[in-house]
Amino acid sequence: MSSQPFPPSDGPNTPEPGTDLRTFATLLRRVNSELGHVTRGFARDQGLHHSDVQALAALLDGIATTPGQLQRHLGLTSGAISACLRRLETGGHIERVRDTADARVVRLRYTESGRALARAHFRPLARATEHVLAGFGEDELRTIARFLEALADGVEQERDGR
Repeated sequence: MSSQPFPPSDGPNTPEPGTDLRTFATLLRRVNSELGHVTRGFARDQGLHHSDVQALAALLDGIATTPGQLQRHLGLTSGAISACLRRLETGGHIERVRDTADARVVRLRYTESGRALARAHFRPLARATEHVLAGFGEDELRTIARFLEALADGVEQERDGR
């Protein structure tokens, strides 16, 4: 039995998905679950924790570049972020480098070998995403991107109590 809130699209007679809150909540949980499977698989294959993969994503996306920024972003204790960075460094995913402008500052850099491991693991997800994107026009994609950005901002603001 499918967990979809509406039947899969089989043609012009298939109803469009709803636009109510319940439908969005169900679809977002479903996407989150599927992405979680892929992410947990990467963590398992690399001997990492879930928070380690979140740290890599924050580095990749430029959200954090220092241990302190990463600690605040992930909401981890100093001990937990130290252990996380040790695992990532030992696994060859990241390296710590001194800031050229201020040697007191340590920057975290996603290594090319770490990126290659992630690219190989997440390639099927990228292919699936490209396939789905191809089914939408530019205007639709801009609307979807605006929705996702606004949702991420709204969730972040709720989390931060703003």
